[in-house]
Parts: sequence; structure tokens; C-alpha cells
Amino acid sequence: MKRNRVAAALGGVPWWLVLVVGLGIVALTTALADASYRVIFGAVAKGFGVTMTVAVVSYAASLVLGLFLGLARASRFRPLREVSTFYIELVRGLPMLVILYYIAFVGAPALAGVLNALLAPLIRSGAIEAFQSRSFDFATRAALALTLGYAAFIAEIFRAGIESVDRGQIEAAHALGLSPAQTMVRVVLPQAIRNVLPALANEFVAIIKDSALVSVLGVQDITQIGKVYAASTFKFFETYNVVAFFYLCMTISLSMLVRALERRLKRENAR
Repeated sequence: MKRNRVAAALGGVPWWLVLVVGLGIVALTTALADASYRVIFGAVAKGFGVTMTVAVVSYAASLVLGLFLGLARASRFRPLREVSTFYIELVRGLPMLVILYYIAFVGAPALAGVLNALLAPLIRSGAIEAFQSRSFDFATRAALALTLGYAAFIAEIFRAGIESVDRGQIEAAHALGLSPAQTMVRVVLPQAIRNVLPALANEFVAIIKDSALVSVLGVQDITQIGKVYAASTFKFFETYNVVAFFYLCMTISLSMLVRALERRLKRENAR
């Protein structure tokens, strides 16, 4: 009986996951047994906090901006719809690295100029200092670039979720006397967000991977620290093995959570 239960449990585990976990255990065991790997782990781990901070802040901000863009994209008010569509199509057509460079070296100086113009009376009175490009560190610029870039993709996810809600429910809400805004908040959005939760979670996995791009700005994330360490010690193979290990641990763990969420939603929808 006990063996049957174990076999049934293992039967539900994907083979690829067993292989990945096995390779991870082997890699971790090898690293702990090798003094050079332990040093590399300690060095690269210093960038873990920066990587997660940039990813989490960017994702949270892009969710908010993406929701507003998605609502505008699904709006019946044509000017609002056209403006949001213009932004979404423009940003989605640009590589994330180009957006990163543009925000870091063009957007930051422009933002400093706008803030100086808006806060000119306070600056002249000496209450605050004038803003300059260096007022925004590269980690902030990177988070802003990822936010603006991913907001366009998340907006399309929200739009698809809004349009997936049955039209009959919207008409029923209007028949009950709910205004369009009340219908959106109380009827449409709860169902739309529920429908797109797995897709939104997948975007978080993607933003963690794309956070490696911030290394081109010198931000001390996992990739940048690994690059600097490898260049100084010439241990490229060992260093990038560790960098890959960190990213795989983060992304595969999140991917498994997304799969679990999808299965749960399917079970609840089947009831």
C-alpha cells in the first residue's frame, strides 16, 4: 500500500522536473565541495537582493500602469483608446535593451528637466536642490525602463481578460442599475483578473530574466557581479554556472507556482 502511494505521487511529477532537481542537487553538492565555487557563490549572491528588488519593484509598478492602459485600451472613448493603443504598439515593437538605454540616457535627463521646471519656485527659494541626471541612480532608471516596457505587455493581458468576460453579465449589471464604472469594478475586473492570473505570473518570470539586462548599466545585480568576477579571475565557466544556477532556481520555482495556480483555477472552474 505504501509503495503504491509513493508510486502514485511520483507518477504525477513531471520527468523534466525530476531531472532539473537532480541536476540542481548535483551542482549544489559539487559547488559546496569545491572551495572556488564557494567563493563564487558568495560573490554572486551579493547581487541577489538587487536583482529581486529591481524585478519586484518593476513588476508591481508595471501591474498598476498596465491595468490603467488595459482599461484605456478596452474603453469606448476613442481618444483614450487610440492613445493607449499607440503607446502599447510602440513599446511592444522595441527591444527591451533599447528601452533601457533610452530611459537611462535620454529619459532621465529629460525627467530632471521637467521636474526642475515644475518645481522652479522651490528651487529658486533654496528649499530643494535642482535635479540632475545623477539624481537618479542606474538601478532606478533600470526599474523605470522595465516598468514602462512590461506595462505594454501586461496591458494586453488585462485587455484580453476584460474582453473574456461574458457580455451578458455586463448587460445584467446595467439592468440592475450599476453605472459603467461600478460594473467594471464590481463585475468585470474581478473575473478578468482571475482569468489572467497565470499569464500575469508568467510575466513576473519574464521580468526576472530580463532584469539581467540592467547589468549593461553597471547595476550590481547577479549578472554584473558575475561578469566582473569572471573577468578578474578568468573563471568564466565556473562563474556563469553559478549565475545560471541562481536564475534557474528563481524562474523554475516561480514556474512551478504558476503551474500549481493554473491547476487550481481549472479545478475551481470545473465545479
